[in-house]
Amino acid sequence: MLPPMRIVSLVPHATELLFALGLGDQVVAVTHECDFPPAARDRPKITSDRLAPDLSAGAIDAAVRELTERGEAIYALDERRLCALEPDLIVTQELCPVCAVSYEEVVDVADAIPSSPRVVALDPKTLGESFADARTIAQATGARDAALDLVARQRLRVDAVRVAVRGAPPVPVAALEWLDPVFVAGHWTPQLVELAGGRDVLGFPGEPSQRSTWKAVAAARPEVVVCMPCGYDAVRARDEALDFADELRTLGARRVVAVDASAYFSRPGPRLVDGLELLAHILHPDLVPEPASTSALEVAL
Repeated sequence: MLPPMRIVSLVPHATELLFALGLGDQVVAVTHECDFPPAARDRPKITSDRLAPDLSAGAIDAAVRELTERGEAIYALDERRLCALEPDLIVTQELCPVCAVSYEEVVDVADAIPSSPRVVALDPKTLGESFADARTIAQATGARDAALDLVARQRLRVDAVRVAVRGAPPVPVAALEWLDPVFVAGHWTPQLVELAGGRDVLGFPGEPSQRSTWKAVAAARPEVVVCMPCGYDAVRARDEALDFADELRTLGARRVVAVDASAYFSRPGPRLVDGLELLAHILHPDLVPEPASTSALEVAL
């Protein structure tokens, strides 16, 4: 382990990973969206949301597209406060312009900080790459043993799910990351569906989420629809699904469930494995018990 550092996390899944590796005491600032583990909520917030509060899903999509088309981030960074903290390490991401302060802005600010902080970007596109992020943080902080232990425990849980659903007929699944407009979940989610004993009828592993249509989703004939609006918890996801009950009925699925995407699917941190275990229970409840820490909400259409 290297000497204690001053670490700033600019993306929620990095915050979760830092705490999971026992580095929470070295985290001196986080984003306004970092809410896990609970101890992270006590850290100073160094970002703010540029979107107006209480927007509908359609309005959020329009606002995000307007900002990103202008090359602007949806989050504001408190540059003065960041400089005053004089961090040794800043952890951010480049993968998604919607999920964090822009990487280029972070690098520019870091160059002006007297402490000359190292900037590390975590950009996993698959479950395996999310595990590799633990090694990336370990190399920057010296937390090698903690990283090896975390990854070993995560892999054991993944293997337990694979063994449990082995031989079960794959369930056709549509994982919807947004409902207005419809976005099909990508990156690690199709992989999670497959590991959980499903077959993602629309998404492609490792590829970005894609805008689609209700007609295209219906044509894929999913048996189970998992509503996982990016950044929403299970209750809000269910409410969103009920707002689009008419559209969801047209899909002909035997089951529609809402999950806590913010905790278990949107963020590629350690809790992706919790999401995998939840998906496996949703698709094969007779083979995989309901996880103690997660649950899905049935959407009554």
